[in-house]
Amino acid sequence: MIRIISLNLNGIRSAGRKGWLDWAAAQQADVLCVQELKAQDADLDDSMRVVDGMHGAFHFAQKKGYSGVGLYARRAPLAVRYGFGHEEFDAEGRYIEADLGAFTAISLYLPSGSSSDERQQAKFRFMDAFLPHMAQLAASGREIVLCGDWNIAHMERDLKNWRSNQKNSGFLPEERAWLTRLFDEVGWVDVYRRLHPEATDESYTWWSNRGQAWAKNVGWRLDYQIATPGLAAAARRAAVYKDQRFSDHAPLTIDYDFGT
Repeated sequence: MIRIISLNLNGIRSAGRKGWLDWAAAQQADVLCVQELKAQDADLDDSMRVVDGMHGAFHFAQKKGYSGVGLYARRAPLAVRYGFGHEEFDAEGRYIEADLGAFTAISLYLPSGSSSDERQQAKFRFMDAFLPHMAQLAASGREIVLCGDWNIAHMERDLKNWRSNQKNSGFLPEERAWLTRLFDEVGWVDVYRRLHPEATDESYTWWSNRGQAWAKNVGWRLDYQIATPGLAAAARRAAVYKDQRFSDHAPLTIDYDFGT
């Protein structure tokens, strides 16, 4: 059995002050994928580099205090890839890939388009560049899981107020159709939805800091583990942890009956 966790930290140092490191160390994870580090290499202390004996690898954004992803693995990776070969987005620290022998794990932070139309256009450019990369990964013959903040709620059941958000970034028709292509055409599997096809409010992983979104559970499901069919079929349990808050996102944990 392997346990894989994904969590957008909204700042690795900020989340550290809220206890995420202690929580993560107690989870007995085999792979821990984190996003939105908002840090540079020099900002990380030893407690952030090694969690429960798992050594981390990190892809930092060139811009300080922005983006960045990391991946911790119980077994030392055979190889690590930083970025997916696209200059604009590799500079933003959005992709790290680790060959863990029996399978490949990827920590991904897809751009948000909510701050401006300029960033929405950047998000569309990312999606255009990333779809063929996903097709290449799917054709590789490897078992692969991509964990992270995809910044898209796929279906109406993936957010509380879907009707009022149909023209907002994260739930635009073009974004949702792009995820549908990943699943229906390229062949990837939304692992949480495979295990919980009808789940609604228990599946949310992000809540706005505005208003009473957290208190009223007005959430979105933005964090996914998306896997190749063989690995997805091995998934046995999935859970979103909400007993503590480390950021505006919640951790997504999935257990796979898959050999390492």
